Amino acid sequence: MINLRFLRSLAFNAVMFGTGTVLSLWGILLWRLGYSRLDRVPILWAKICLAGLRLFCGVRLRIEGREHLPPPGAAIVAAQHQSTLDVLIWLSLLHHPSFVFKRELAKIPLFGVLLEPTGMVPVDRGGAGHALRKMMSGCAKALAAGRQIILFPEGTRVLPGKRARLHPGIVALAKANNLPLIPAATDSGLSWGAKAFRISPGTVTVKLYPPIAPKTPQDEMLARLATCFYDPGVE
Repeated sequence: MINLRFLRSLAFNAVMFGTGTVLSLWGILLWRLGYSRLDRVPILWAKICLAGLRLFCGVRLRIEGREHLPPPGAAIVAAQHQSTLDVLIWLSLLHHPSFVFKRELAKIPLFGVLLEPTGMVPVDRGGAGHALRKMMSGCAKALAAGRQIILFPEGTRVLPGKRARLHPGIVALAKANNLPLIPAATDSGLSWGAKAFRISPGTVTVKLYPPIAPKTPQDEMLARLATCFYDPGVE
């Protein structure tokens, strides 16, 4: 027998992929017409998806440390990554968000075409130093335009309760642009696992911490990020 959670998850996925397809087509049209604020398209999609999660799956958000959310203007958020839900959350929380994304995502039909036009910054995870320099250049341009960069230092989704090596590129980015890092932890993977179809009801917590000054030594900065990410009070 098909259970209720499956049906609720099915309804949400229909909303997520359906609106994603429609808004991607709309975004491509706006792009071709030269619309200057394409970033509003993914923000609208994220808000629709979060409303769908509440309605169909009973997933609600609790944001702790709201006082550490950056005001409009250039900022760098170093966020823990457990779920696709993290992308929706940051699109809805920040004023002018710009994700650093793995380049292979650009191959996704419709959606992928819009990643760079909407101001997202690609990175080739297998490109070593050259890829890092290109990412740094893309982020610098986005920050100069007043964008708020979201970067997942773990590099991929990590299961709740697990740890991952934090990539030092996030530290280089903060130092190169003389901006503090705003750490943020989450337990989103408890409701929506990596590549999972079924979504569990509950309250997802996102916890923001005080910014880390860019002059902080690299090892200390990474250690403080790790302490924030793997805070037992969040997971």
